[in-house]
Amino acid sequence: MSALDGLYQEVILDHSKRPIGKGELTETEAALTATHHEFNPSCGDEIDLSIAVDPETGRIRQVAWEGQGCSISMASASILAQLVRDDELTVDEARVRIGAFREMIQARGAVEPDEELLGDAVALQGVSKFVMRVKCAMLGWVALEADLAQVEARR
Repeated sequence: MSALDGLYQEVILDHSKRPIGKGELTETEAALTATHHEFNPSCGDEIDLSIAVDPETGRIRQVAWEGQGCSISMASASILAQLVRDDELTVDEARVRIGAFREMIQARGAVEPDEELLGDAVALQGVSKFVMRVKCAMLGWVALEADLAQVEARR
């Protein structure tokens, strides 16, 4: 295992043990909110991901999630929540990140991910080599995408 692979593995384990954003949505006052449930029938992983969006700026004020599943799906949701929080993403910026993550995770290692755009999510690039795990890594991202569509429909 290379040093980089070891670092990536450490990031995934850290996020699965100490998840960011896990819990209930608290920043709902004067916000557009949405919640979406995703389930992976092939392994049983599931997540409920909620967002609160400022209706004036389109900034995502909070991402919160509850779920159960493998360390990959839980770490991916945590990394996603941290990315949205730390970069104070707008709805449009979040869509760009989702697209970049989807491209990376479905490319089977053929695409060099943009670390500046994806942050710690690049640690999940190795998952793309394991087809059965791609859905696990995508679970939270797909839920966020559905939440964004709900919020956009009401804006």
